[in-house]
Amino acid sequence: MSSKNPSFVLKSIKDVTFEERPVPKIQNPTDVLIRVNVTGICGSDVHYWQHGRIGDFILEAPMVLGHESAGTVVEIGPKVTTLKPNDRVALEPGVPCRHCPFCKAGKYNLCIDMKFAATPPYDGTLAKYYVLPEDFCVKLPENVSLDEGALVEPLSVGVHVVRQAEVKPGNSVVVFGVGPVGLLCCAVAKAFGATKVVAVDINDSRLEFAGKCAATGTFNAMHSRDPNVNAAEIIKRFDLGFGADVAIDASGASPSINTCVHVLRTGGTFVQAGMGAAEINFPIVKLCAKEITLKGSFRYGPGDYKLAVDLIASGRVTVKDLITGRVKFEDAEKAFEQVRGGQGIKTLIDGPLD
Repeated sequence: MSSKNPSFVLKSIKDVTFEERPVPKIQNPTDVLIRVNVTGICGSDVHYWQHGRIGDFILEAPMVLGHESAGTVVEIGPKVTTLKPNDRVALEPGVPCRHCPFCKAGKYNLCIDMKFAATPPYDGTLAKYYVLPEDFCVKLPENVSLDEGALVEPLSVGVHVVRQAEVKPGNSVVVFGVGPVGLLCCAVAKAFGATKVVAVDINDSRLEFAGKCAATGTFNAMHSRDPNVNAAEIIKRFDLGFGADVAIDASGASPSINTCVHVLRTGGTFVQAGMGAAEINFPIVKLCAKEITLKGSFRYGPGDYKLAVDLIASGRVTVKDLITGRVKFEDAEKAFEQVRGGQGIKTLIDGPLD
């Protein structure tokens, strides 16, 4: 094992560099040291790079970026029982405290002391080596590649959203915003048995991609500026009867959020997954009158990572097609530029070479 740990570090807003950092040590007997082989770039990584903060999480010291990773186990703690060196794993990048009321209630994604990779002040996974607890490393089956393993993170977000929506066989689902998370919500909803999955966006190329990989129908929201008009047209065009069973917003855009409420049937379920403006105008009277169930969705919780791996391994969800670019580790900033420029769907960065 190398004694060097090259890392891609955000020093301040729009200022990134490569640093040689110490190889992290196994601190607890159930820890695992992983050689990071591949990392995907997420919108939150780009947001920190461009703005230095997301909400209350503010960059105050240099931080290693990246949190969508897969790698190979190189060393295990003395009490690790489920993994061994050379096992390939997907890295679940948020480690909860395990002691707060939310952790004890089985909602560790809401942990009040979560240590999440590449969220200040915690370093991310864009490095040669990274340490995680054994139970936050999900072993990849032989038929799941490391590239696919890196996409388990965004897929787990989609799994959590669809589980929040309680999508059932035969449901109709409308997904607003078909970036990576929205596309994966479409794919998971279909895998859960939804018979109609309508993708909504304003980008024709992304809608075309959605129609090929997961959605049963697509709709360009530029049809009208009026959420009521768009909702009525979606219901009519895709024969949704009294409205969709489930609406998911993965865009964070105010018009889409409003359209979600209007497109739902009475008693439908609306899950908000995308983060946009802190406050928006919202059709609350319609929400009440239709007795809609409204839920938020944040990251992923117990079982989501494992289910995501199982969905890939079984072929029920395909993630390979989302990979539209890759760069070498030393060109990591190019990947961030590509994502910022809206190029492709998902860009991967290879881990540092020996």
